[in-house]
Amino acid sequence: MDNQDLLERIQSLVEEEHRLRDTAGSDADDGGNNSARLAQLEAQLDQCWDLLRQRRAKKDAGENPDEAEARPVNEVEGYRQ
Repeated sequence: MDNQDLLERIQSLVEEEHRLRDTAGSDADDGGNNSARLAQLEAQLDQCWDLLRQRRAKKDAGENPDEAEARPVNEVEGYRQ
């Protein structure tokens, strides 16, 4: 997956997140489905952003960005902001 593919994936995830957040107020009794999906989206977005940052850093360092790999959700979610 190259940088453009990653950016397109991020955009798709953000659009879905916005749709879910827009309907969250009207679907108060969704059985927690929206909340669970939002949590998944946030984790996937964090992974995508992390991978994009890795790819850019490798390129800046003169390394092959294709060697960057997505890190596990539990690792990415544990980062301090």
